[in-house]
Amino acid sequence: MGAATTEPVRLPPRLRLPKLVQGIAFASAKHQMFGALYRRWGTPFTVNLPLLGQTVVMSDPTLLKDLFTTSIDLIERPVDIFSLGEMFGPGSTFSLTGNEHLARRKLLAPPFHGKSLKSYEHLVEEEVMREIANWPEGREFETEEPMLRLTLGSILRAVFGAEGAALDELRVLLPAMVTLGSRLVMLPPMVRRDFGRWSPRGRFAQYRRRFDAVINSLIAAARTDPALEERSDVLAVLVQARYENGEPIPDPHIADELLCFVAAGHETTASQLTWTLERLRRHPRLLSRLADEVDAGGSELRHATIWEAQRIRPCVDGTVRRTKKRIRLGEWVLPEHTAVIVYNELAHTSEENFPEAASFDPDRFVGASPPPFRWIPFGGGVNRCPGASFANMEMDVALRTLMREFRFAPTDAPGERRLNRGVAWVPSRGGRAVVYRRASSASSDPGSVSVADRGTTPAPS
Repeated sequence: MGAATTEPVRLPPRLRLPKLVQGIAFASAKHQMFGALYRRWGTPFTVNLPLLGQTVVMSDPTLLKDLFTTSIDLIERPVDIFSLGEMFGPGSTFSLTGNEHLARRKLLAPPFHGKSLKSYEHLVEEEVMREIANWPEGREFETEEPMLRLTLGSILRAVFGAEGAALDELRVLLPAMVTLGSRLVMLPPMVRRDFGRWSPRGRFAQYRRRFDAVINSLIAAARTDPALEERSDVLAVLVQARYENGEPIPDPHIADELLCFVAAGHETTASQLTWTLERLRRHPRLLSRLADEVDAGGSELRHATIWEAQRIRPCVDGTVRRTKKRIRLGEWVLPEHTAVIVYNELAHTSEENFPEAASFDPDRFVGASPPPFRWIPFGGGVNRCPGASFANMEMDVALRTLMREFRFAPTDAPGERRLNRGVAWVPSRGGRAVVYRRASSASSDPGSVSVADRGTTPAPS
């Protein structure tokens, strides 16, 4: 792990271009910029960026292990660089640091593990079945919006315990609110200011007031629910949660956390599911194997497929930390207030970490869990995404249901490019798919024959 030091500063190789030039390259072509620097120096390397300042970019597993195990007294996730905490509110996990952050994470852990997590599976399957009821057969369509709807419905029911009018209101409100918020967080502070109801921040404030009204009603209903102790939804857990000193989580903080869950959870999970389908359509033999596996009641290949999609097409490409003191990480000495970008893209495409890394090959994870500090789609350390287990469960149930209900027509079209929605990276053409219902159409429509019967050669990754 990293340690405080008084040694002279020793930074990794540095890009010597004006900060503005580096900032423009970072904003417009981050993948290409970091890829070029990685090919030149390996990792880590140093850049100088607007907002972040002097920044060390790293992906080496040994250094990442040191970084993620370093004390929170020495390094932490900054809450002032980007405005996620500003969007979610002062009571969300994204706004908390230090011991306050650790205490909150301890309260958030129970609903995302064990029996609680298992109890959400039927909700996810119901939402998938609801969404796919009217999917067109034999006609290409975008899967991104359907994935957003089904992950939103799943998280609303599992996290909020919402039903009836409250659920209907949140289904309408949150997509627009989350989309606007994810774009706002990437804008400079001046642009994020509230200039009235027609400005982006002003519109977000209106959404937030509507959201708080619904959540306040759900919290009030939960407090008077005689069956509260038997409920497994996250809202019920947070209402009952107590810190070690016996204090409850304040209601405004509960609202902030719930917004954090849905905003940070449903869009990223939907994007990752969309990427998974986009990759699968270019690998027909894998589609066939997944269909056979779901028919047999298995899951190992499906889990490996989800992990591999997260590796080769992570919807979030990195995370940021900042040093609080001068620290030594490996052979490097970073001064106080240095930003550190943990860049998934480089870690996941490194030949040292993953042989034949450019290939989409779920078999690399069959019989083996993803290696720590090399596979990092959820970050790491005390700031690792608290909803990671929920997201993986949600993707597993969704993919299982889709493989059971449909045959996905393979394609030899080039892979879709990456498009940035603000926080998440998504397929540029919406993750297009062509499907046929297995029970009704597969045997009669010549276009829906099994991908195994087609014998199509997988398209390049």
